[in-house]
Amino acid sequence: MGYLFVLIVGLLAGTLSGIVGTGSSIMLMPVLIYQFGPKQAVPIMAVAAVMANFSRILAWWREVDWRACAAYSITGIPAAALGARTLLALPSRAVDIAIGLFLIAMVPVRHWLTRHQLKAQLWHLALGGAIIGYLTGIVVSTGPLSVPLFLFYGLTKGAFLATEAASSLGLYLSKSVTFERFGALTSDVALKGVIAGSSLMAGAFIAKRFVLRLKPDVFRLVMDGIMLAAGASLLWSAATR
Repeated sequence: MGYLFVLIVGLLAGTLSGIVGTGSSIMLMPVLIYQFGPKQAVPIMAVAAVMANFSRILAWWREVDWRACAAYSITGIPAAALGARTLLALPSRAVDIAIGLFLIAMVPVRHWLTRHQLKAQLWHLALGGAIIGYLTGIVVSTGPLSVPLFLFYGLTKGAFLATEAASSLGLYLSKSVTFERFGALTSDVALKGVIAGSSLMAGAFIAKRFVLRLKPDVFRLVMDGIMLAAGASLLWSAATR
């Protein structure tokens, strides 16, 4: 029954993240902690995130912006490994507060940049990759952080989902390898990650038909709502911890 619940939540989470580009870890992580405990939940989610991002790449393969992906990944991959190594050294409450405030602030900032027709350049993606990559190694999910960065670059709908997923894939692979090297990712944990990840993969393909129907303006409004909700949830988590 426990695995069935993980698969159901994973399918819902995969569908949501397949539409907006993030949210699977936020939804699935509490279930994994309840089912397997916090020590196993983080590496399990890392494996599941690899599979989820890979499925979004398969769903939108032709729309990946490989230049943007390379700029983000070249700094993000080593930064994610460094972050994973220092995971236990930083106070998670402070990280939650900082990311929560950042996400909420990004909503008006995104609208300001849109009004002034300002867009992120490749070097912004490289800088963001280093920062977000390091945080990805430390916390469960930084998907909401990469969302505004790729939106500022001018990507939307399938191109956004595919490029963000291709860029995040390298980060989560780096994180998973680091966990394996330090003994946190055993064969049993990896199998649980594959089970959880399979439902996330299925959700990504279900989501594609919904994304194709979304107008760009509606898509951006959905993203604003996700960033506000994610930021508020992180602040609430920090306040009640």
